[in-house]
Amino acid sequence: MLFPIFIFKDKDTDYGVVVPGLPGCFSAGGTAEEAMTNAKEAIELHLEGMVEDGLDVPEQKGIDSYKKELKAGGVAALVEVDVTPFIASQSERVNVTFPKPLLTKIDKTSEELGMTRSGFLQKAAKDLIATAAPAKAKHSARVRESRSPYKKSN
Repeated sequence: MLFPIFIFKDKDTDYGVVVPGLPGCFSAGGTAEEAMTNAKEAIELHLEGMVEDGLDVPEQKGIDSYKKELKAGGVAALVEVDVTPFIASQSERVNVTFPKPLLTKIDKTSEELGMTRSGFLQKAAKDLIATAAPAKAKHSARVRESRSPYKKSN
């Protein structure tokens, strides 16, 4: 997973690093390269703590989503971190059944996207859940509005 980071250097200081997609995750280094290396280690340690606390590894947004947080004179970069070890400890193996043509499409699409089948299905499920929550709330509101507290008498 790619984690956006911001590297900045104030006068008479080391390079500082902020990981905006992981609030509270910071790092530093004597050089920009060292700061990036240390940022990766800081992200891994932060994720380890989150998993120990029972929290999910958060999806990361693109760098442009965090432009407001980029300090003047700072540089944006991406750090790649393998989150598999952190997710695997929270994973559960399941057996599901798909029609063969659908499974073929899933495999083809996931390969084109550079994803595993499991990763593709997890992302699809997360996206569907995220879009279903607002729709469910709207449906509940419509149901409440359509029910009259008074019965018509004949």
